[in-house]
Amino acid sequence: MDENAQGISESAVRAASEVRVVFSRLRRRMRESYDTEGLTPSQTSALSRLSKEGPKSASDLAADERVRPQSMAATLAVLDQRGLILRRPDPDDGRRQLLSLSEDGQAFLADKRRAGEEWLSRSLEDRCTEAERQTVIEAMALLDRLSRP
Repeated sequence: MDENAQGISESAVRAASEVRVVFSRLRRRMRESYDTEGLTPSQTSALSRLSKEGPKSASDLAADERVRPQSMAATLAVLDQRGLILRRPDPDDGRRQLLSLSEDGQAFLADKRRAGEEWLSRSLEDRCTEAERQTVIEAMALLDRLSRP
């Protein structure tokens, strides 16, 4: 087994590289499979983060997304105008507002995720054999193990 200076096998380095490339490509293709109805990637990302992580302040969201607060304010203004987010006072700090998804925001994300999953399901059905799909399922279980603490 060939290893690099850090004691990592060539196969581990190659697997890591290929997983990263394939997941990036799949994520991009899934995003392309649905219409974001004019939302930018930043706006869609902010919605997704609110969906996964729950209510946040604009400054916390900006920090999480690694953008300037002014940029996040512009992003949130569009989401607010489209009725995709709700603003309510922070119970711990009346000077701040907490942002969360509105019902329309939740429905919007659910529709987009469903479209992406339908594209991926159709692609797996059309391009892979049953045995290959089973291999993908087994590989996902291994990768899921890596994602756990």
